[in-house]
Amino acid sequence: MNHADAAEKFNKDFDRTTWHDETLWWVRQKRDRAAFAIPEWEQLRETASQIKHNVLSNLDNYLIEFEKNAQKNGITVHWAADAHEHNQIVLSILKSQGVTEIVKSKSMLTEECHLNPYLTENGVEVIDTDLGERIVQLADEPPSHIVLPCIHWKKEEIGVLFHKHLGTPEGCADPVLLTHAARANLREKFLTRRVAITGVNFAVAETGEFVVCTNEGNADMGAHLADVHIACMGIEKIIPKREHLGVFLRLLTRSATGQPITTYSSHFGKPREGQQMHIVLVDNGRTVQLGREQFRNSLKCIRCGACMNTCPVYRRSGGHSYHNAVAGPIGAILAPNLDMTKNADLPFASTLCGSCSNVCPVKINIHEQLYEWRQVLTKSGHSPTAKTLSMKVMSAVLSNPTVYHLSGKIGRFAMANAPFVVNNSFNPWFKQREMPEPPKESFGEWYKKNRG
Repeated sequence: MNHADAAEKFNKDFDRTTWHDETLWWVRQKRDRAAFAIPEWEQLRETASQIKHNVLSNLDNYLIEFEKNAQKNGITVHWAADAHEHNQIVLSILKSQGVTEIVKSKSMLTEECHLNPYLTENGVEVIDTDLGERIVQLADEPPSHIVLPCIHWKKEEIGVLFHKHLGTPEGCADPVLLTHAARANLREKFLTRRVAITGVNFAVAETGEFVVCTNEGNADMGAHLADVHIACMGIEKIIPKREHLGVFLRLLTRSATGQPITTYSSHFGKPREGQQMHIVLVDNGRTVQLGREQFRNSLKCIRCGACMNTCPVYRRSGGHSYHNAVAGPIGAILAPNLDMTKNADLPFASTLCGSCSNVCPVKINIHEQLYEWRQVLTKSGHSPTAKTLSMKVMSAVLSNPTVYHLSGKIGRFAMANAPFVVNNSFNPWFKQREMPEPPKESFGEWYKKNRG
């Protein structure tokens, strides 16, 4: 199902769509208040953008430096060229430990690699420990947002879900009680699982450490109680020095949820005595994107979700309509890099209003890249045939003044005397709108008569 069809399905529930839109805009407003409270906000954005620019220009050197320092710290470093190799590496570590049950904190990379279903198919039970992730896991759904995984769910629906899976009282929709129920259920998992998987927010080349940011402490619970900690990381998450964390940590959570800082920003530098620590560095198309000059800035992304919270299309279409782990404007840039044919619809799911670029904490030119992808996809033959033909017709009409004026007259006549020619199910514009009353004359005719 492409974005337009999936969005149409989401929009059939008018109340949910409206609530989804308003909730995400409320998060966007929180972000604005947090950002405007810092006089140096724009300086932080520019600094972060330049640090990331330096990283992308020297990515190979920083990765090698990180590997060397991480290994000095006692961390085992693995390299994965793609999602399948990443999944194989994780599974091989689990098999070496004889483990069939694990806990996992939020990681968009593992969602991108479809790690959960891969491990499940190979006999490993995966328990997501982030509350939002746990909710969508129990519902057998992917997350719809990179920061707020179950933003499309209402508390009453979560109550029904928890009654079915966790035994909460029927009809209970109290967020406090539901959270307590999830906590009680997860506590046993934390205490009994020998392996924990986390994502990585930042990895510091200078020190060989990595940082995981959470609001719930679930990554810490899993990693500190487990005998084996596996961290999964996209290669673009590298930053050069520890001092740079001061820039990114001030930007990340303000952009994501409007908080001054995450509740837990945990530094993992080396395994504790008796523990194993592994980190899997994953490419999965990132070096291809790095080689595309017009799209390489997208690799600056720190996964804050601010572009989703502000995007008028995402807010009204829902995260699942983007049919990828990373949804919204940034996802619409990243996904075609992985598969142009499958994701050719996504760059067109945008108004190109530029709001995403305005809120991006690392100043990615998101709307310009979306426009650029449209050109690339169309020239590469990934545009739908009907759309390609209609654009060619429009090009011919708009490039010939005589044909243009004649077409306008024919269109106004048809709208006034044979509206079914325009107002029908074959016209996507008419599906969601009422056609306007046709004007009696064109603007050109009016101008010639009144200003000529």
